[in-house]
Amino acid sequence: MFINTMPRYEILSPDAIAVLDRGWRRIVSEIGVQFAKPEAVELFAKAGQKVDGEVVYLDPDFVMEQVAKAPREFDMQARNPANNVHIGGDHMVFSAVYGSPFIREGDVRRDATLQDFRNLAALSQSFPELDSAGGVICEPNDAPLDSRHLDMIYALQTVTDKIYMGNVVSGPNAADTIAMTEILFGSRESIERTPAVVSLINCNSPLRWDDRMLDAQFEYNAAAQPVILTPFLLMGAMSPVTIPAALVQQLAEALSGIALAQLIRPGCPVIFGSFLSNIDMQSGSPSFGTPESALGLLCTGQLARHYGLPFRTGGGLNSAQVPDAQAAYESLMTMLPTFLAGANFVMHSAGWLEGGLVSCYEKFIIDIEILRQLKVEFTPLEITEESLAFGAHEEVGHGGHFLGAAHTMERFRECFYRPILSSTANFERWLRLGGKDTAARAADIWKSRLDSFTPPPLDDAIRADLDDYVTRRRRELGD
Repeated sequence: MFINTMPRYEILSPDAIAVLDRGWRRIVSEIGVQFAKPEAVELFAKAGQKVDGEVVYLDPDFVMEQVAKAPREFDMQARNPANNVHIGGDHMVFSAVYGSPFIREGDVRRDATLQDFRNLAALSQSFPELDSAGGVICEPNDAPLDSRHLDMIYALQTVTDKIYMGNVVSGPNAADTIAMTEILFGSRESIERTPAVVSLINCNSPLRWDDRMLDAQFEYNAAAQPVILTPFLLMGAMSPVTIPAALVQQLAEALSGIALAQLIRPGCPVIFGSFLSNIDMQSGSPSFGTPESALGLLCTGQLARHYGLPFRTGGGLNSAQVPDAQAAYESLMTMLPTFLAGANFVMHSAGWLEGGLVSCYEKFIIDIEILRQLKVEFTPLEITEESLAFGAHEEVGHGGHFLGAAHTMERFRECFYRPILSSTANFERWLRLGGKDTAARAADIWKSRLDSFTPPPLDDAIRADLDDYVTRRRRELGD
């Protein structure tokens, strides 16, 4: 995994942070937050918080007491220990696209299938730039709705040996995820000791945690598995149109969810989540890769550090319909501040297209190229006397060139970044190679990767236990 030791790009003054801090405190105490699950409301009431139906009016100091119980950093185990990750500090974990119902493959846009899910999991496994395939890499519409979560978790566990994300559609789906994770890692005790699955719990913004998400959160937190508590904010629709107002709402929602996690299980690891962008005020459509989103992202990182929490934000977000220049520059507009902010968990790092409606094979490869470049760009220079290459000047002298110098010959294979996707061929050579644009070259790469892919080995007994569990649960669910 990547460790980002470059300085953070912080744009909020101490006075600005103080204003934002007062803002979320007013929201949780004067407006309150709705929790659409009686057990959640009961936990807050027992902790001395004022409740009115499903709305909880929170004492801000109580919220901060709960937030302080969450670890600043924690480890997660993968079934291949070489792929274990650390969440927090300077560490950055990158995960693939999440939640798309559609697939784009070349010129074809269609419903996603279970085979697409397996393909995207295989691509995630094959690229070391990604630490996780994620969770719902796409929504397999050809699998039964009631049991497709079993197919997805099974694929993540068998096609990859990296960490994965759990299902959050319902409490029972979350319980299935935990049970299958226990099988993969040997016991409940093993995953409670070191978490093995992380899950996305979205707030139904503004200021409402719905029952299905809360049901899943209760399951994961009770098992000591981390959740990413994420306000879903599109400014102008789910939050006011100003960035400061959105940041205050984000703090109110995320911190209230984190407080609940600590009531469920004190000390349970959590991730401060952020999904903050805006709508197009002319059409009402979501916009991604915008300057406002980038500014919100940078502020989020600074605020998460202020409150001592690992955080999720950023990714390769864009609104483009095809993997073109817009898709690339909007994704970079989001991914660059992701690195500048030092995000700890980055969803949608590869494959996101069309505002998240589409998981795109070609865009997956384009994003891997962006990710590879940024990891090099954010690796600090090592400056030593040797790196100054004084001897090369002695050899070449005045007016010469360094192409054949000993210093160059010793280092030319690894001295510069080598792209997997970009073309530096002259025009004639490019034509001889087929005259392919970026998307066409990306298609060649993903197809080649899948053709040569071999799933990582898995113990036969564990695979059999997983098969038995999936078969039994599918029968119980009526599928």
